[in-house]
Amino acid sequence: MSKRQLPTSEHASPVDRALEKAVLALQMQRFEEAERVASQVLKSNRGSVLAACILGRALLAQKRADEAINVLQRAARRSGDPEAETLFAVALAAAGRRSEAIEQLQRTTARRPPFPPAFIELGGQLSNAGRFDEGIELLESGLALAPDRVDLRMALGYLYLKRNDRARARSVFEEVRALAPERHDTLVALAKAMILDGEYPAAADLYRHALGLQPDDVLTRINLGKCLLEMGKRDAGEATLRAATRAAPQLAGRAILALAAAPHGRLFLQPSAAVKFLRSDKS
Repeated sequence: MSKRQLPTSEHASPVDRALEKAVLALQMQRFEEAERVASQVLKSNRGSVLAACILGRALLAQKRADEAINVLQRAARRSGDPEAETLFAVALAAAGRRSEAIEQLQRTTARRPPFPPAFIELGGQLSNAGRFDEGIELLESGLALAPDRVDLRMALGYLYLKRNDRARARSVFEEVRALAPERHDTLVALAKAMILDGEYPAAADLYRHALGLQPDDVLTRINLGKCLLEMGKRDAGEATLRAATRAAPQLAGRAILALAAAPHGRLFLQPSAAVKFLRSDKS
């Protein structure tokens, strides 16, 4: 989504300071606080699109899509703001009203100047509906309007991957990597495409690079462990999965699946035995 600029603190009004507080709460995943502050702003300033968008996001994060719809629909209709319209569509989809979401996004993507997040959201909704060709055509049209938007290009690559067009997906991800070599999500996406083609050593190198950029990315660490197991590096793979499990115990299930799925992997009759293995210092 777009990043609206708030005035600097020294020039900020009480409303601006409240919005700044709400944005921070949203970023810190304190959704109830974000909801409370944004709601207070809307009581005094019903036309604040930013407050409505923050409130909508907070409600969506709490899985209260119907309430988010009411807030965002009003903001979108009053303002014609593309961010509010896109979030309104997100809320419609979350409430199971996909066809309405797609219709709203089609109207938003027809606006000029283009709002790239709407193209990305519509591409995802079309993909979820199995309309891959339409989604690809849409994202390509978005790139023609905004060729410098890397996020549009990434969305196109993921859609190719979902359609199982691995060659095109890989080509897109490689293009993005050439443009932004230190972009974490591109490294992870390209590694996934390589794994589908059985190129485990190259994928492992990309995962290591990605972890160098974001060491706390536990899912990437698990994927690296799986990759190492596929390469026959059992000790290194299991050690990597143990490290991931210690960092995020809630993801132990993924690590257990990785152990079981690997060639010559480990199969545990009881989940507790698998968890004990992953928590141990060595096999």
